[in-house]
Amino acid sequence: MPDGGSCWGPEPGADAAVRAAWDALARVNDPEIPVLTVVDLGMIRRVGRDADGRLRVTITPTYSGCPATGVITFEIRRALDEAGLTDAVLDSAVFPPWTTDWISQSGLEKLRAYGIAPPPRGAGKRALTAPDEVPACPRCGSGDTRVISVFGSTACKALHRCNACLEPFDSFKCI
Repeated sequence: MPDGGSCWGPEPGADAAVRAAWDALARVNDPEIPVLTVVDLGMIRRVGRDADGRLRVTITPTYSGCPATGVITFEIRRALDEAGLTDAVLDSAVFPPWTTDWISQSGLEKLRAYGIAPPPRGAGKRALTAPDEVPACPRCGSGDTRVISVFGSTACKALHRCNACLEPFDSFKCI
């Protein structure tokens, strides 16, 4: 992606404002899963300059009905303002739609350490519709788990129980 970076950070040679924006965005936590930032989630599609030289930040919501999107946008704006980037323009892009494949490797590890089973990579996005696909327990690593409820503590998670350690845990739904 020219002049700005990918969903995880600036490209080499990006200007100081672009780098400052990425630094500010890396401190914006998801309100529903506070161990993750919007950068970890891959919600920041681009930070760069438009043809007129304005700094633009393109955000892709995790899904169109996410109740946290308004709060996330507010926190992004606040972080940019606090970094002195008050002229930055926020854009929303819903195409291509966000996918759990955009979560950074670091984000996947943060989920697991927090006790949430991360979504598998390249799972064909069947985890939303295939109840036989269950994640490994993030606490003990056992693959002997079962779904308790497809509805977890937030819309993006399901509730499971490990048959080995008997602990309940959330899993991040794969989309």
